Amino acid sequence: MSGLRYVYAICRPLGSTTLPSQLTGVAGVPPKQLAHHGLVAIVSAVPEEDFSEEPLKAHLEDLDWLSATARAHQSVIDALTVVTSPLPLRLATVFRDDSGVRTMMETQEETFRRTLDRIEGRVEWGVKVYAEFSESSEASDSPRSSGASGSTEVSEDTGAKSVKVGSGRDYLRQRRQQRRAHEDKWEQAEEFARRLHGALSRFAEDARIHAPQNPALSRASGRNVLNAAYLVPRAESEEFVELVDRTKGDEPGLRVELTGPWAAYSFSGPAGQEGA
Repeated sequence: MSGLRYVYAICRPLGSTTLPSQLTGVAGVPPKQLAHHGLVAIVSAVPEEDFSEEPLKAHLEDLDWLSATARAHQSVIDALTVVTSPLPLRLATVFRDDSGVRTMMETQEETFRRTLDRIEGRVEWGVKVYAEFSESSEASDSPRSSGASGSTEVSEDTGAKSVKVGSGRDYLRQRRQQRRAHEDKWEQAEEFARRLHGALSRFAEDARIHAPQNPALSRASGRNVLNAAYLVPRAESEEFVELVDRTKGDEPGLRVELTGPWAAYSFSGPAGQEGA
């Protein structure tokens, strides 16, 4: 196998289980198993002109190339997750040759074994909650459109104009009420997210809270008030999914999204820390 070695994941030996024959990975190359000390690295040969240090740095700035590579990487991880509990490595983990991969496996062997023991027979589920409360329109915020300037009367005798100051006070009171109502909605959304996370964490074996997603990157509508991952035994995944589904529609203006099952990305680092 010529070329550099792209490493997708570390796992236990697959035994008689094989990956799909039509599966291709990064650079369109089918992944292979590289066994060492009772562990297996899932690798592909990739061209040096694309994956040596300098070309790879340039490619990582190319969003189209990066997206295609990430999809190919994920397709291999997904296929592995069907047949085992892989420890996924970072995107674009590359070594010079098989010897370099084996050296990495020896250096981190103890950590790999501990992590594989922890995630064996388990998958990751992602749960996100989005708040979709409508904001006050720009027109309704305008004093002119809301009557904040007060109403004007013209005297029949003198033609002089006078302003009813009470309407301005009414407007300010209305705006304060609107702000309080808006704040109450966000507090309710955050409380719902806390309750949901608490219930799911009690069911799952482990949980991680990630930073809220940037809507410009995720293109999801609404404000992300919960972005969490849960480590769940495969045998209990159906019950976990049902638990999440029962919460959907509980709160007006809130959307609950479930993704998975995934390889345990969020739990592939040291215990108590987020994974790579």
